[in-house]
Amino acid sequence: MDEKTIELFEQSLRRCDANPEFLDFFYERFLASSPKVRKKLANTDFHRQKRLLRASFYLILLASEDPQNGPARYLSHLAARHSAKDLDVGTELYDLWLDSLLESVEKYDPEYSPEIEEVWEKMMGVGIDFLLSRYHHS
Repeated sequence: MDEKTIELFEQSLRRCDANPEFLDFFYERFLASSPKVRKKLANTDFHRQKRLLRASFYLILLASEDPQNGPARYLSHLAARHSAKDLDVGTELYDLWLDSLLESVEKYDPEYSPEIEEVWEKMMGVGIDFLLSRYHHS
């Protein structure tokens, strides 16, 4: 990933994360997106889940700085946890997840623009692509 994309993402992430409602709004949107999502997250501890999501954004940031080795180095545990053999998140939920996240960024980044949306799509693509590539691995 190029330096400008990484820098814009990190700046936007900080702006969004500065608002304590950012991740609450995200999970409201994500839960509202599908009955499958609501069922999958029915017993979720959202206080803990928000911390995990926040941490995963920073792992994706690190992974994107080293496209050769970064995803495997920083995202393997996340991929294993979301795989068919563990949480079995379901590949169809990633589009809903990303749409909900982009809505949240638009609402909570005061400097939101089409460029910022594109940056989030690219950066989240690093993580989503890696998780999907490992979905059926042991």
